Amino acid sequence: MFDAAPSPGQNPRPLPPAQSPADGVPGPRAPQRAQEEQAKAVRPGKERDPFFDNAKYLAIALVAIGHSWSPLKTDNRALEDLYNVVYTFHMPAFIVISGYFSRSFDMRPDRVKRLIAGVAVPYVLFQLAYSLFKRYAGHMDGPINLFSPYYLTWFLLALFVWRMTTPLWKLVRWPLPIALGLAMIGSVTPGVDGSLDFGRILQFLPCFVLGLLLKPEHFALMRTRRMRIVSLPVFAAALAIGWWTAPHMNDNWFYRQNAAQELGAPWWIGPLMTLAMFGCAVLLTACFLAWVPGRRTWFTALGAGTLYGYLLHGFVIKSVLFLGGFDIAQRYGDYGSAVVTVLAVATVTLLCTKPVQRVFRFAMEPKMAWAFVQDATELARERQLKEREPVKAGV
Repeated sequence: MFDAAPSPGQNPRPLPPAQSPADGVPGPRAPQRAQEEQAKAVRPGKERDPFFDNAKYLAIALVAIGHSWSPLKTDNRALEDLYNVVYTFHMPAFIVISGYFSRSFDMRPDRVKRLIAGVAVPYVLFQLAYSLFKRYAGHMDGPINLFSPYYLTWFLLALFVWRMTTPLWKLVRWPLPIALGLAMIGSVTPGVDGSLDFGRILQFLPCFVLGLLLKPEHFALMRTRRMRIVSLPVFAAALAIGWWTAPHMNDNWFYRQNAAQELGAPWWIGPLMTLAMFGCAVLLTACFLAWVPGRRTWFTALGAGTLYGYLLHGFVIKSVLFLGGFDIAQRYGDYGSAVVTVLAVATVTLLCTKPVQRVFRFAMEPKMAWAFVQDATELARERQLKEREPVKAGV
């Protein structure tokens, strides 16, 4: 602990200069916190941020609530007001987060494989499943068309297209203005919502591009007490505007699917509504994220299964609709709406759990190694990861 004193009559030798420890190796007296931080640096990406898992779960709960309100809001102005406010930001929030976690996508072979296996293949499977469900459970005849997304499946197709274009958005100088320009073009082009639901792909594109541009410090700005205070009058104003516009506004504006001409408006209204809806979506998304807890909660673990909840809850919503369950709830007015809301949240929560994920993993995360050629670079990377495993275990 202390250096020994020299003996009398002996000239003390100077001590050698202190040497810094090697990179990544903590010194003998390094504090425990520093060692933990270095251990985390050795294992990048292994720990999930509870904030984003919480945000994804709450967003997907709002999606399920919105779908359950859709058959009930007729002749219920208060419910239509809430519906319009929720639909202004619930999918934009989900898409912004999807864009944020797509920043690293760079067309590397292993990432393209994961995109195909985790997004494209589930799209095909669920598009077929929903089409057959509509035909036999809903007694709706019609051709099975993989290029015309039904109900919820549009998001998978859109996510595939958006993520494939991620390298392009990294190259251009003004990605968000360009994305807004494309969205405005989509809002004045009748028929663009036909094949591949291209209307939604274009009109929601700015939300995805915004997510690509965000950085951790931007989310830190939203997660402050000041932002939570500001969000209260913003939400109050949104509800007031929603109440005033509910009898006059076409719900299809919130779906970002049709051109202005198809909604009975002049063409120039399309670009104006695109900018207005994007601005409102960004503002309300920021206010929503301000209230998302950053700590681990009982629903944090469910954030990893939100895509399961998203795709599976549609079967429940449609089943209740086909069986006339929403008609029964409507007879009880606000009490019926409240019960449906609670059941919608409970259902999507159940569908995000680990047991449900294990049952449906074959469709959501299929093992597709057999379908791809082995890439030498990828094999080398896998070998390096396996070689590091013993080192990681000892950190």
